[in-house]
Amino acid sequence: MSANLDLMQPPSDPHVPETAFGKWFLRTETWTVHVLERALADLDRLMPAGAPRSFGVVADVGCGFGRSLGKLHQRFAPQRLIGMDIDPEMLQASAKEVAALNIPVEFICCSSSNIKLEDNSVDLLFCHQTFHHLIDQERAIAEFYRVLKPGGVLLFAESTRRYIHSWIIRLLFRHPMDVQKTAPEYLAMVRAAGFSVPDSAVSYPFLWWSREDLGLLETALRIKPPAVREETLINLVAVKP
Repeated sequence: MSANLDLMQPPSDPHVPETAFGKWFLRTETWTVHVLERALADLDRLMPAGAPRSFGVVADVGCGFGRSLGKLHQRFAPQRLIGMDIDPEMLQASAKEVAALNIPVEFICCSSSNIKLEDNSVDLLFCHQTFHHLIDQERAIAEFYRVLKPGGVLLFAESTRRYIHSWIIRLLFRHPMDVQKTAPEYLAMVRAAGFSVPDSAVSYPFLWWSREDLGLLETALRIKPPAVREETLINLVAVKP
């Protein structure tokens, strides 16, 4: 099955390009297993009781090198699967990734704050580790709300300001630093956009890779992380009423 790749007009929206290290990291098994798969498993756990297990149209906003697409296809059995990213290089690599899996995917080169999809056209929108790259976050969340159908589901997994401002991330990656938000601020932003997000649909994992010491204090010295802390990650499941 071939991928439909729309790269005719790469977007000119302002964005912060990823570093060479960041692009390499997105292709690693560490990313796939410890970042992506952990987030999907947690989001799956947060899905509301009785939620459908398949969705007609599934879109991944900021699909990067496409490691998520096969997992979304396997989990949600969409009739239409869409991968979106602002970087044409990443989309071309994604197309090669899914070609090996023999699954149909449409690729759209666009900004998350200017999505090339119609109103009320998506059943499930997956946004994983994308928002901290965006400059106009409020416009992007409004776009997510616009393209989702009533009753549509947003799976949102994000790194917070505490993590993005840490020394190791500043060293290895590049982000728009002045727009980063805390976990409560991200939750408030999603709710303010009109989404329904019950407290039971939110989690704050404190994974080893989201800590400045990479979890060494706990694994090597058996020092437990403090119970009260500024969270480094937020995962949530939101529904458009």
